[in-house]
Amino acid sequence: MTTLHERLVPVLVAVVLVAVALLGGAGATAWAQGTPATPPSAAVGGGTISRILVEGAQRIEPDTIRTYLKVQEGDPFDRARIDASLKALFATGLFADVALRLEGGDLIIQVVENPIVNRVAFEGNRRIDNDILSQEVSLRSRMVYTRARVQEDTERILEVYRRSGRYAVTVDPKLIELPRNRVDLVFEIDEGPTTFVRRVTFMGNKVYSDSDLRSVIATKEERWYRILSAGDTFDPDRLTYDRELLRRHYLANGYADIEVRSAVAELTPDRESFFITVTVDEGQRYRLGTVEITTTLEDLSPEQLSEALEMEEGDWYDADRVEETVQNITDLVGALGYAFVEVRPNVDRDREAAIINLTFDVREGPRVFVERIDIEGNVRTLDEVIRREFLLVEGDAFNAAKLRRSRQRIQNLGFFKTVEVSNEPVVDKPDRTVIVVDIEEQSTGELSFGVGWSSDLGAMAEVAVRERNLLGRGQDLSARLSWSQERTEIDLSFTEPYFLDRPISAGFDLFATEEDVTDESSYESRQQGASLRFGYRYSDRLRHDFNYTLQRQEIRDVSSDASLFIKEQEGVEVVSLVGHRLTYDTRDSRLAPTEGFLVSLSNDVAGLGGDARFVRSEVRGSAYYPMGDELNWDPEWVVGVKGHVGYIFGLNEDVGIRHRYFLGGSNVRGFDSAGASAEDISTGDALGGNWIADGSVEMRMPLGLPDELGLTGKVFADVGIAGPPDGVPDADMNYDPSLRASFGAGVLWDSPIGPMTVELAVPVLKEEYDEEEYFILNVGSTF
Repeated sequence: MTTLHERLVPVLVAVVLVAVALLGGAGATAWAQGTPATPPSAAVGGGTISRILVEGAQRIEPDTIRTYLKVQEGDPFDRARIDASLKALFATGLFADVALRLEGGDLIIQVVENPIVNRVAFEGNRRIDNDILSQEVSLRSRMVYTRARVQEDTERILEVYRRSGRYAVTVDPKLIELPRNRVDLVFEIDEGPTTFVRRVTFMGNKVYSDSDLRSVIATKEERWYRILSAGDTFDPDRLTYDRELLRRHYLANGYADIEVRSAVAELTPDRESFFITVTVDEGQRYRLGTVEITTTLEDLSPEQLSEALEMEEGDWYDADRVEETVQNITDLVGALGYAFVEVRPNVDRDREAAIINLTFDVREGPRVFVERIDIEGNVRTLDEVIRREFLLVEGDAFNAAKLRRSRQRIQNLGFFKTVEVSNEPVVDKPDRTVIVVDIEEQSTGELSFGVGWSSDLGAMAEVAVRERNLLGRGQDLSARLSWSQERTEIDLSFTEPYFLDRPISAGFDLFATEEDVTDESSYESRQQGASLRFGYRYSDRLRHDFNYTLQRQEIRDVSSDASLFIKEQEGVEVVSLVGHRLTYDTRDSRLAPTEGFLVSLSNDVAGLGGDARFVRSEVRGSAYYPMGDELNWDPEWVVGVKGHVGYIFGLNEDVGIRHRYFLGGSNVRGFDSAGASAEDISTGDALGGNWIADGSVEMRMPLGLPDELGLTGKVFADVGIAGPPDGVPDADMNYDPSLRASFGAGVLWDSPIGPMTVELAVPVLKEEYDEEEYFILNVGSTF
């Protein structure tokens, strides 16, 4: 009689044998498919790989595939190493599929190669050129196609369109299969409509209205007149920049606790526009309490630095002026001979009294020297053109203020789109630093065409060619042809900014001019000549220029009824002239200054050869004041004051009419060109004078219209007086040494076809023989 135990033993043995057979077969099948199941031989730790065979390879050599494996022929079977080999093959990006299997002692590698890209094309893109899209995608002709790369390129194309304000865009990559495992990749693009900003709303603002803050940020609401602007299309990078603009705006106006809490953009369901909501916490406004300077530097007292302060007690706190003061103190301390200095503005905020006490702590900075200056990104521009703008050289004591000014000098060249300057420490040399200049070049060649109309010159046209960075050497070469109803001019100019590798600019000018002044003085003139010039900059603001000019002047086609004093000058005159100009300029901009001043003194002497002999001296000055800072108005309120005094006298002869001063037109508006000058009593021809003094006061102001319209208003008052000419008896001319004055208003429009100025001027101090011109219009375009 068998026991229960004896009967169960055969059953259990059979179950175990069946389980082992099933598990072994499953493991072998799974491993053959490339899964990490353990091969039977490896599981028991025995067997070796006799051969490695590659199947399915077309372009790639089998030996190349074997180099990626972690096992070689003769190696023992090892599941971990074979699994690593599978991953390494996939990581190459060369294969769409890889499978490994064992057949006896052979390791079989079955591969399916990724196709090769024959070409990359774009279809449906009208707003963005193929060249721009090609720069964004990573796939190129003859590269290996992978799905991952296509997905990345699709996202890049979508991002390009989003940056241009098109969020409804769709991109569908399509493959066109070609023989020999090649493909054409086509990105089919549906650009969709432009995604505009429909509304910008602010929350939490109490001091400034929504319209005030909208004028501060770069993002604008959609309007019909913004057809030439991209500011009303949504750009997330621009929105981030707007947060910084808002913060700076508040900090510059005393709100030191400002916090821009959020800037949320919501896309409408139709994906055609955005609603933007910006939340701010303005905080309170602070005035300045005490403003002090402290220093720990030997032999340096705070009194020596007081002139660098840009603010005083009682002013509204202004973060921009704090930064300017730090810069001024750094520059002043450096000028006093202290190479290593650090200026820290310490802010003591009294919220109850709404006062900020400022202390500028001047202390010795770390002693660091410049190891070298590395320049990157310049393809065309020579290194020396960039290096000569640096106020630091290798071996100098490092100075952050000089580094900032050097960056600005490089930027001012106008050769580069971006200029990034940084300093990096030197490994194992804590007292050394490397200055790295990373630049992006931009086009410096210009071809311009101009058309317009002027009250003085009539219809105008101009064509000009200019290269501001000739051969990458920083040289300036230009040619210009201008024509108007009253004047035609041809100019050729060349300037070398660093003559003989020294900070001296040198150049020449060739010119030819024809001018019709029949309406004013009954004659025409023609001039041809050349000029040599060189100049030297004593400092960032003080410059001295010298010139020599040799020109041929001809007064011709004098009217039969012209003044006798003009007929006497008909003919040719050769002028040999030497002159200089000393200029001190602190303006923040040469084109549209808002603050600072300019003063210049010039003297010219003619007589070193030639026919003309005279001495001429002139003083010019202009100053600009931002009224918004003083009266808490819009910062675009700017007052400009200009003045000019000139005097010329002949050397043992009378001064010719071509060299005299004329009053009216551009120097005193409201009078015709030369309309307030001395004139022949019998013919009315303007004769000019030997001295002049004129000036104007002008205020530019916003008109309360959107900035995109480009409209600015102005009011002005002009005044002037001119003397009589030599050699003309008083009885033969109309001349009264009285003051002329006018006032008026105008509008400046930065129009799509170019700048336009419309002015209405009314003379208030005049003589009965003066010729008036109330309406002044100037239109020009450069494109």
